[in-house]
Amino acid sequence: MTNEPLRGQRKGAQEEGDPTEWHGHRIVTEQDLGAVFDDDESTEAAEERARRKRTLHTVVLGLLIAVLIGAAVVAQGITAGWIALPRAEPRPAVESGCPAGPYTYQPPESVTVNVYNTTATPGLAGQVAEALKTRGFAIGVVGNSTVNREGMTAIILSGPEGEPGAFTIQQQIPDTQYIQDDREDASVDVVLGSGYSDLIPLETAQAAAPGPITCPWKSEGADAG
Repeated sequence: MTNEPLRGQRKGAQEEGDPTEWHGHRIVTEQDLGAVFDDDESTEAAEERARRKRTLHTVVLGLLIAVLIGAAVVAQGITAGWIALPRAEPRPAVESGCPAGPYTYQPPESVTVNVYNTTATPGLAGQVAEALKTRGFAIGVVGNSTVNREGMTAIILSGPEGEPGAFTIQQQIPDTQYIQDDREDASVDVVLGSGYSDLIPLETAQAAAPGPITCPWKSEGADAG
């Protein structure tokens, strides 16, 4: 008879009284059960984290889509003129004289025009901007303004560098008023009033002879003095 331990029995287990083995069979201990349940809990925790991660990604994606849609709506509103942008009122120029020129009709693509609506007609700035764009002008900002003068057709504003462009824009809109501000670039603002109805026919505008910018307000003020 051999003294070798039975198959599956750790050598010396019987002599040492190993509590985890009995006649060659493994006894399930509290530690073994704990390890099994810990594994189950780890799996459930991992699945829960994955679910939370998917939910977070869905929420973030939804917010991003909402922001993009909102930005597109605001941009469309600004272009159409039914969303007003805060803008300081144009101030009359410090200079008392009106630019005499003479100025010549400029290539439209060389003139950048910002168009603002002061009337109760929604989208008017967008309509005029589109009409000027069709004539070849570069369009900058399109929006609303709080400036208004009773019965005015439009105010044309520019800095000294924009005088030739202002002259060219005056040929597009009848009875405009010119004001010079202190901007340093050559851009031109068109501030539409309640007296605006339509652009001058393109052929008439293009046929304009060299001349000065018109400043009716200053002329009226001079006559009144």
